[in-house]
Amino acid sequence: MESVDYLIVGAGSSGCVLASRLSEDPDVTVKVLEAGPADRSLYLLRMPAAAWIIINGRKYNWYYHSEPEPYMDGRRIFYPRGKVLGGSSSINGMVYLRGNPLDYDGWATNQLNNWSFAHCLPYFKKMEKTDGGDEGFRGREGPMEITMGGDSSPLYRAYVEAAQQAGYPFTSDVNGFQQEGVFFMERTVLGGVRNSTARAYLHPALSRPNLTSEVNAHTNKVLFEGNKAVGVEYIQNGETKQVRAEREVIISSGVFNSPQILLRSGVGNAEHLKALDIPVVNDLPGVGENLQDHLDWPIQYFCKQPVSHYSSTTMLGQVKTGLQWFLAKKGVGASNLFEAGGYFRSRPGIEFPNIQHHFVAIAMNYDGSMPNKGHGFQAHISQMRPTSRGFVRLRSTDPFDPPVIQFNHLQTENDRLEFREGLKLTREIIAQDALTPYRGRELAPGADVTSDSDMDAFARATGETEHHPACTNKMGYDEMSVVDRDTKVHGVENLRVVDASIMPNVVTANLNATCIMLGEKAADLIAGREPLEPDYIPFYRAENWETAQR
Repeated sequence: MESVDYLIVGAGSSGCVLASRLSEDPDVTVKVLEAGPADRSLYLLRMPAAAWIIINGRKYNWYYHSEPEPYMDGRRIFYPRGKVLGGSSSINGMVYLRGNPLDYDGWATNQLNNWSFAHCLPYFKKMEKTDGGDEGFRGREGPMEITMGGDSSPLYRAYVEAAQQAGYPFTSDVNGFQQEGVFFMERTVLGGVRNSTARAYLHPALSRPNLTSEVNAHTNKVLFEGNKAVGVEYIQNGETKQVRAEREVIISSGVFNSPQILLRSGVGNAEHLKALDIPVVNDLPGVGENLQDHLDWPIQYFCKQPVSHYSSTTMLGQVKTGLQWFLAKKGVGASNLFEAGGYFRSRPGIEFPNIQHHFVAIAMNYDGSMPNKGHGFQAHISQMRPTSRGFVRLRSTDPFDPPVIQFNHLQTENDRLEFREGLKLTREIIAQDALTPYRGRELAPGADVTSDSDMDAFARATGETEHHPACTNKMGYDEMSVVDRDTKVHGVENLRVVDASIMPNVVTANLNATCIMLGEKAADLIAGREPLEPDYIPFYRAENWETAQR
């Protein structure tokens, strides 16, 4: 049996970081297993504007679906996840947002004081390379180069101006001192090309002799001797193989796949395991529970002037866009289209933003469909801290069988209320003078949707994932926690989980930046290196949050 010191299961946003950082020590050997293929692609995995094609295809995608959602009219919600080197960083929308400092200070209240914002900030700075942003908050020499979104349509600046006319502040660095307000987006795009963690971390590190990777390696389970993890079993090209880990097995397979691997390995809810005749290694009832996500609704409008990206969707427009990108890595093809956004509090009494906008200069759904064949724009309402909770469970012991995924979106009155509030504030922003030259009729949900019951019906019928599932193997020390503050799985030895599944609560942001930070911070924990010194820098808090909405 092949043997290495550290075995990483999953080459996604966190796994690529771990592979790179752990292999910096020439005295250890590291191997990473990826279920998907290598990230070789002429344009799909490279052209930023092609993201919507990847997430609707199967080649680089786990292509999961939820069970019928009981509070969403029984709809099965489509959940794309990256199945390729780079994981979801190779297929996502490339938005770069860290989250609110109070997210991480909230994590730290559950005996996780080493995960406060002050403790996480040095690792955010370590990972990134950017020339802009607030001094003291931003990194200048990291492997993940960050760029500011372009200015591909006048609609983006009009939206930012409209939000300010509605009374919301402008923040020049949403990843710096102040998250709240309206802003221009940063993105993981470099030189007009997607900058995944495979590109930034893994590929440069693979030149080291102590790091190896395997693709198309579908992990079945962790191998145990007693309660000590000693390796994994995986299937590659129809052949079952094993590899041994002398030091540790690190699962970085994502919110849906990491709990599946733990469960098939005998780590999880004992009743669930016994029902599937899986021998119990450790009874951890929290494995697969606490599933959270950001629910999303595009609020769409007709555009009265031909300044949206609709022209790029026509046959001639696609040819022009493709040629511009292939020849110069410029034009609409070099944009991830998410070039502006906002963070808002939906009512008084909410301490930091609970609603997010992604503004896009086209009216198009995630599946590529359009409510109107013509120019348009949309503001995505995204719910940042839902109170609904779901779960991930095994459907069977077959490692190729998709899991049972249930989110219970809109389960709580709080979550339904937040959508209504988000829709009202969105309409108010779009109604401002800055957008008057462009604003046509409301395409979705439509101006006649005004009552609570109609808004709730629209929310149930059209809500989709923002592709930010998290928290199914949460960190902590209560009875539903799965890993401790050092990312070690409770009750077993030499086994860790490092990915979005260990978040105690989902953060107020797109998750990619946080997952990279998790990999950076966990690498020091795993290698036994002295952690970076915490940085207790002041950050923005709205002084009027108890009495005012803005």
